[in-house]
Amino acid sequence: MKRTIVTAALFAATAGCATTDTTGMGAAPALIERELSVPGFADFLAVDGDTVWVTNDGRVEQWSREEKLASVTVPRPCGTMAVASGSLWVANCPDANLYRIDTATATVQAVIETGIANPKGETNVVSGAGSVWVPSAASGEIARLEPETGAIVARIPVAAGTFFLAFGHDALWAVSSDGRTLQEIDPDTNAVARTVALGLQPGFLAAGEGAVWVQEQGDGTVARIDPETLAITDRVKVGETLAYGDIDVGGGLVWLRTTEDQVFAVIDPDTMEVTRRLGEPAGSGAIRYTPDGVWTSAHDNQTLSWWERPR
Repeated sequence: MKRTIVTAALFAATAGCATTDTTGMGAAPALIERELSVPGFADFLAVDGDTVWVTNDGRVEQWSREEKLASVTVPRPCGTMAVASGSLWVANCPDANLYRIDTATATVQAVIETGIANPKGETNVVSGAGSVWVPSAASGEIARLEPETGAIVARIPVAAGTFFLAFGHDALWAVSSDGRTLQEIDPDTNAVARTVALGLQPGFLAAGEGAVWVQEQGDGTVARIDPETLAITDRVKVGETLAYGDIDVGGGLVWLRTTEDQVFAVIDPDTMEVTRRLGEPAGSGAIRYTPDGVWTSAHDNQTLSWWERPR
């Protein structure tokens, strides 16, 4: 295990921290990276309490901040996962189905034939409005599941090439990279309510901190969309490209896993400034915020990192 101390004001705006200075270095706490060796191809992440689930070659694994706790065989887990109703919901690309895994026993509970829209694996499974949502057909479809039974309760028509989802602000948000659009899906009607055009190669997104945030991967930008008006209110340039990386929100900040220049960048959602760039470039991977710290993965380096303030 490697520990790296990075001096930064990264957590100044997180919950429970009275400091508001996110630009100064003097009074800010150090940020400690605890790096874990994860053989294989550690990629997408899902937070489960104090632990994290990570997709890997032919399996998903549960890790604490010190060690691996469990491993469950899945032919090829792909995309982000969801934790809901005591289960981990994992897309399995080669068979176009969804695995439901008991998080307490690390056993497969069910395999559900949903279809998977993007067999290459850049996609999201998310939860919200008492449901689990899966991009289920490249022609344009999202499957909605009832998590207690695993039953598919709706198949929602969307734009072709819709692979990326996020839930927040009482709606499901869906990006079509091919169509370069963000679609708002009303969970009460199971239909697309509104659509807005995006920049080049939009991909992963997050909903929270007052907006919907979309990686415009081909432009190297992150777009801020007002969930009330569906207007793009601003953009921030992060780098030449954001392919493919990841994005999350929490603690009053936007967290962006990048592929060039650094491991991740931190964006102030009010000023739309990149306030921090942390870590040496480590290829692609995922990022997930928690109130206690941030998880990142780096599959090219076969590592998983936990970033936290010193105690």
